[in-house]
Amino acid sequence: MKFTWFNLMPWPHLPDDFREKYRSVWVDIPSSLYDPEKGNAVYHQYLDQLEYAEELGFDGIGVNEHHANAYGLMPSPNIMAATLTRRTSRAAIVVLGNSIVLYNPPIRVAEEFAMLDVLSGGRLVAGFPVGTSMDTNYCYGQIPAHTRDKYAEAHELIMRAWREDEPFAFDGKYNQLRWANCWPKPIQKPHPPVFIPGGGSIETWDFCLDHDYNYSYLSFAGYVRAKELMDGYWDRVATRGKDESPYRAGFAQIVCVGETDQEAEELYAEPIKYFYNRCLHVYPGFADAPGYRTIKTIKQNVLSQISAARQMQFQNLSWKDLVDGRYVIAGSPETVREQLEEAIKGLRIGHLFCLLHMGNMPNEVTRHSTKLFAERVMPQLRDVWPEWKDDNRNWIQPMEERIRPEAPGRSA
Repeated sequence: MKFTWFNLMPWPHLPDDFREKYRSVWVDIPSSLYDPEKGNAVYHQYLDQLEYAEELGFDGIGVNEHHANAYGLMPSPNIMAATLTRRTSRAAIVVLGNSIVLYNPPIRVAEEFAMLDVLSGGRLVAGFPVGTSMDTNYCYGQIPAHTRDKYAEAHELIMRAWREDEPFAFDGKYNQLRWANCWPKPIQKPHPPVFIPGGGSIETWDFCLDHDYNYSYLSFAGYVRAKELMDGYWDRVATRGKDESPYRAGFAQIVCVGETDQEAEELYAEPIKYFYNRCLHVYPGFADAPGYRTIKTIKQNVLSQISAARQMQFQNLSWKDLVDGRYVIAGSPETVREQLEEAIKGLRIGHLFCLLHMGNMPNEVTRHSTKLFAERVMPQLRDVWPEWKDDNRNWIQPMEERIRPEAPGRSA
């Protein structure tokens, strides 16, 4: 198993009456609710937590991209990833990812990801999400019905830019470049491992299988509700005649570890409530612009994570509901291990994105959970897939001899 410590970087200072006074945490949230001086502390605390996760032995440390929201403060995950390349030396830098439809031209993604791969010595995992409707359609004004078409062309340009050794002309429907010429080039060949985050779109399965990319299902509804969708993915894998390596798939799970089940509730119930009630308070009209979901996905009855139905569901869930329903895996190390093993095997995943910080969780509480997970849960789950232990697909291949940054203040 590969474990990535993933931080959404939410804004932890939303008012208690946020849900009543404001219609959405995304798109039209007033920027007056953001305090840049507090933001300075928030960013550094979150980066410290990611670096701490590497110290504890997590395989990857993860960041992602969102816009105009208090759910996740990373309009540019590449900036965060760049800082992590200087303060870490072993863990994969998992950028999950760049919403490639939003880059004009998309060769910018090829260039910046190449820079990150070189800076880190070959430790980049490159994520190419289609992007949420809030980000792609409402914040950045992309036409919903064109999103997947633009995505396919952007992907083609990026991959060709990484592959070609000479400048080339690219004459696409949305992008025309007389001189496409990616400097620098990534260390990892033929390219860094590619993860495709998905929220339920059926077309994403075939795209991942066409290119042998990792399909990563990101959900806050827990693995019980993810099981049906992931069963559909594995049925598609079988239909396409592909092998069933668990490293084809990943899943994001909220995890809270205490010394006991009771301590877990005492420490984590409030920040988890903050997350579900404030950070996921998205106006449903922003979550699913007409044309954003394809007809095939609509026919499959795959709900948006933040549809009106899910909003009402999340709003009314108690801590007991969240834990008993496995939205959140929480409790003692043994409770968490047992439930995670069930989830890993049930979903057949080789990559787990561990959401160990959520909402307004205090720093010391986040570190407590992270340390317990790293020392008393993670080692017990390493060998869940012994028959695939030599399968290193879709994972980093760093340089053996790579430069480490000098300590601050040391002269050359």
